Amino acid sequence: MSCPICNKEAVARYRPFCCKRCADIDLGRWLKGDYAVPATDPEDTEKAAEEMARATPRLH
Repeated sequence: MSCPICNKEAVARYRPFCCKRCADIDLGRWLKGDYAVPATDPEDTEKAAEEMARATPRLH
């Protein structure tokens, strides 16, 4: 199996990645939303915005 970030051979400790650096790059991409599937239905976008508003604590 090759690392999905750099295509080097995967290492068991970091599988499916080859090293911590590649695992961290992948995590960063997830956190930034790079792997998100875009919604094309306006209702989906509206529902997602409402759910985020409910989940986000308000600051006073």
